[in-house]
Amino acid sequence: MRDAQTRDDPLITSGLVAALIRQQFPQWSERVVTPVEPGGWDNRTFRLGEDLLVRLPSHSRYVAQVNKEHRWLPVLAPLLPLPVPTPIALGEPGNGYPWPWSVYRWLDGAAASLANVADTHAFARELAAFLRALQSIDATSAPASGEHNFFRGGLLSTYDSETREAVSALSDRVDASLATAIWEAALSSTWQQPSVWIHGDVAPSNLLVRDGRLAAVIDFGSCAAGDPACDLTLAWTFFTGPARATFRDEMLLDAATWQRARGWALWKALIVACGKTGTAEAARDAWRVLGELLAEP
Repeated sequence: MRDAQTRDDPLITSGLVAALIRQQFPQWSERVVTPVEPGGWDNRTFRLGEDLLVRLPSHSRYVAQVNKEHRWLPVLAPLLPLPVPTPIALGEPGNGYPWPWSVYRWLDGAAASLANVADTHAFARELAAFLRALQSIDATSAPASGEHNFFRGGLLSTYDSETREAVSALSDRVDASLATAIWEAALSSTWQQPSVWIHGDVAPSNLLVRDGRLAAVIDFGSCAAGDPACDLTLAWTFFTGPARATFRDEMLLDAATWQRARGWALWKALIVACGKTGTAEAARDAWRVLGELLAEP
């Protein structure tokens, strides 16, 4: 989940980043530090000159993602059909900032939107090809789903109580019986095959578009080995109608996995819609997604 900043979180500013760079990586001390907007929830992101970026966890619960990306991105990158972030330096706590942090190569592109994607069917095929490639990589030694990635790729039942509470809280605005039926259908199966690599946060903000096409996939902080259902929620949060069907056809996964995927999308839309996490803008989008989820046969 993504929560608003609390008073216990460190204040992460351009000045702090510049100080950390001067202290730990003086070879880059003359580079201009510029915040990237939107800056993200799990991490705050800054450009460092033209070809680098700095990412710093915003809360202790995201710290485990730093070393995980440094460990696994260099392993995954050569086996994937699109660019992913390249970690080039690992920073240490300093200047009042308490956790490790990272320097990466900058990847050009804008977060995916219906306005900048030229062809949603082609985009669906490109994304499906990337996810299939990710799932095909040997996951024997990959980190298992757990607290480090908020159980993405793990059992959907982890969020059973939270989902049912959200359905109850919204029962005057949604069809609670239908939402519960969709949720219980999602809980009725589990992934029966060997665990596969998952990204864990396949959201438009983590899909970079250039010249109308999918150009890169970023933010592997939630990656793990597990059930690929959690990586399919874009079917409802981004795609509609025929493009959703294209994405589903290209993924080559069984109906039970798609039921669980619908459950993951439902859980997130419900908790955002009822104000448990996210912003007002995110809540508006969550209501749109709920409409898509509840309207589908």
